[in-house]
Amino acid sequence: MIVRATLERTYDGVCTVIEYQSYKKPNKSTGQSEVPVLNNQPCRLSFTTVKNNEQMGNSAKVQQVVKLFISPDVRIKPGSKITVTQSGVTNEYQSSGEPAMYDTHQEIVLELFKGWA
Repeated sequence: MIVRATLERTYDGVCTVIEYQSYKKPNKSTGQSEVPVLNNQPCRLSFTTVKNNEQMGNSAKVQQVVKLFISPDVRIKPGSKITVTQSGVTNEYQSSGEPAMYDTHQEIVLELFKGWA
């Protein structure tokens, strides 16, 4: 697909996706650990500033929306930890819900990672 190839040429970042998974300990109890499920996947972050109607003093509240553009061939579960490096900057995010899926890509709204729920 020409459109997909053109879009993927704009991917100037890479990401690692980590899931928090259960495992059995030798003593048969259950533990939790971070498990990388995707490494060095090409991607792109997009940042949009949105003004909220909620007033804070004399100004409107401003919110930044971070969106991850990535191949439609990969599966990222909601709540996964996503480490993205783009333009020499690395940040940790988490996916906030189900992605918007298209033939050429998927878009996932991200928020800063604050810890495992």
